[in-house]
Amino acid sequence: MSSYRIALNFEDGVTRVIDCGPKEKVLDAAFRQRINLPMDCSDGVCGTCKCRAESGRYDLGDDYIDDALSSDEAQSGLVLTCQMVPQSDCVVAVPVASTACKTGTARFGGKVAQVTGFAGAAFELVLEVAADAPGFLPGQYVNIGVPGSDQHRAYSFSSASGAARMSFLIKNVPGGLMSSWLATARPGDALDLTGPLGSFYLRPVTRPVLMLAGGTGLAPFLSMLEEMLRQGIDQPVHMIYGVTRDQDLVLVERLEDYARRLPGFSFTTCVADAATAHPRQGYVTQHMPAEVLHDGAVDVYLCGPPPMVEAVQKHVQAQGISPASFYYEKFVTSQPAPVAVAA
Repeated sequence: MSSYRIALNFEDGVTRVIDCGPKEKVLDAAFRQRINLPMDCSDGVCGTCKCRAESGRYDLGDDYIDDALSSDEAQSGLVLTCQMVPQSDCVVAVPVASTACKTGTARFGGKVAQVTGFAGAAFELVLEVAADAPGFLPGQYVNIGVPGSDQHRAYSFSSASGAARMSFLIKNVPGGLMSSWLATARPGDALDLTGPLGSFYLRPVTRPVLMLAGGTGLAPFLSMLEEMLRQGIDQPVHMIYGVTRDQDLVLVERLEDYARRLPGFSFTTCVADAATAHPRQGYVTQHMPAEVLHDGAVDVYLCGPPPMVEAVQKHVQAQGISPASFYYEKFVTSQPAPVAVAA
């Protein structure tokens, strides 16, 4: 392999993906790509460049002193970027804001390839992007400028990182700024994007996973499932996909395709509307059997509106179960950005 992709995730939610040679140190690769990671000595002595490797394989060598990085710190995943030589793609959490490293969110363009409407409930927006468009972590979002205005809206990627096309699942808000534009958008129309952003993204899959999607909160999970396919994940992965109305239940055939191709993946759908024709009426919490929580040995990912997030938190607490990890993202229609929390 000629190089590895290293995702630098800064504490302000900005992510920059850099290329790192198979024998190149992360600090050197970042500097080569004009990102000044924290450093002082660059010799493994001061500890200023200490970060956390969240995933991937790497070699730290033995050219640093214990005062800079103790053996306990190294075992817990802390690294010195001036010594870290990747042996695979990696995600590195940098404990400073991106602006402190003389970088920031990437700005890039895309052109509409396709807009698909779903019975007035949602749109799927597919964009053609340049080969040098920034990479992202599955689950993250991007800000998209609304043509003809000075406003933007935040949407989670539903596509795989590195693909020639980026896709987004967007709620249709009657009279909404972006929804009104999407209703008349045509192939070739240009859009400005800024990102990627967010701390809601797929971590290494080492135990069962429970995905809870509310409405168009399905989008980031589609991106995560693509990544799981790429990695060949075989852990049990279950999704509960809940919506308000029958027409809000979209892209179910795509989930069925993942269930055929991804070992261990299964999903359940439900509709809250009391007048639904769907066989499972109710909310996500009413269709969450105890076994999907694996007695706490589970990573929970949740993306949906604030009432859903709060209801799920209360439901899990009522079961007396503490998941190994709980990542969630709240979104409010027409607000510029979602709020992501990793617990």
